[in-house]
Amino acid sequence: MSTPAIPKQERPPIPTEIKVLVAAAFVIAIGFGLISPVLPQFAQSFDVGVTAASVIVSAFAFFRLLFAPAGGSLVTRLGERPVYLIGLVIVALSTGASAFAQSYWQLLIFRSLGGIGSTMFTVSAMALLVRLAPPLIRGRVSSMYGSAFLIGGVIGPVIGGALGELGMRVPFVVYGVALLIAAGLVGLMLRGTPLRHIPVDGALPPMTVKEALQDSAYRSAMVSAFANGWTNFGVRVAILPLFAVAIVGETWAAGVALAVGAATTALTLQYSGRLADTVGRRRPIIIGLALSAVSMGTMGLAGGLVTILVLTAVLGVGSGLLNPSQQATVADVVGNGRSGGKVLAAFQMCQDAGGIGGPVLVGFVADQAGWEWAFALSGLISALAIIPWLRSRETLVVHPG
Repeated sequence: MSTPAIPKQERPPIPTEIKVLVAAAFVIAIGFGLISPVLPQFAQSFDVGVTAASVIVSAFAFFRLLFAPAGGSLVTRLGERPVYLIGLVIVALSTGASAFAQSYWQLLIFRSLGGIGSTMFTVSAMALLVRLAPPLIRGRVSSMYGSAFLIGGVIGPVIGGALGELGMRVPFVVYGVALLIAAGLVGLMLRGTPLRHIPVDGALPPMTVKEALQDSAYRSAMVSAFANGWTNFGVRVAILPLFAVAIVGETWAAGVALAVGAATTALTLQYSGRLADTVGRRRPIIIGLALSAVSMGTMGLAGGLVTILVLTAVLGVGSGLLNPSQQATVADVVGNGRSGGKVLAAFQMCQDAGGIGGPVLVGFVADQAGWEWAFALSGLISALAIIPWLRSRETLVVHPG
């Protein structure tokens, strides 16, 4: 049975607290983009090779994945807002310290600490959105939050490249200050918001991962989160630019491919959240995974830039459809009345695992068997993620009235 559409006038407004989180996400994303163009070069300035420089980049993501369970536990014990603020401060201080690193190993330690702080504010931000977003506009809220990160991530590298001309350490200082500003903004604007769950007789305890796994929607979301991380946060960012350069023979092709993917994702996000709140969560997720499977699976057959850009645009639309509905599904499973730090952390771990493992395995296949098989593997991952969603329950509940 299809989910009935909800009249626009019945939709609740977006809470001010969520707008604050979206603004903070924009600042965070710009800051992260500031250092991305200079980080590998900064690492190599300590007389290390390409592999060691890559480890600096990967360490951040690895420690995000490693610390996610502890981050979820902290959200459950301390509440969303304190963990969010502590995480931001840790990333701010570790990033500022990176600017003054005197050796490769110091830089590695500081970036690893940044990964720990990052998973703290990522998981707690998801928990805050779950707690604060009215159920009927969760898709729209997820789109707003994702758009802020995406647009900030596009603007950040442009500013970071310009700041890098002043010295490779400058973007790290600016990013650290930006994070402290974001932390102060959130701390000030959300100080009067009741977020911490206060135990009372009959109150529901925090949701466990075991409990969430009994829900077909959450199990499906875990699978698609891995596929999404693999395809859109891993292969699209790390492998697709290399493929574009290999086919076109010009380094600028990598930037064009990334820009097209980001632009089409951002454009789709302007509509996909409302779609998730009207037709339901499952349908946009299935369509998004299908578009990702087809575009990524055939990417290796592209023989020129135009084909690459068309397939990248389709991939961006698929990502824009998938993300808001997927996050809204997890929020539906947890609900507004319960803490779900561990549940959200497990979901984030699946996405991070795909983002870390995807480029490694796809890169290996590309070296051994060629681009066609490498991208076909990525397409298969997205296609397989559709299967559990075909039998999953729809989590958007509409009460007629």
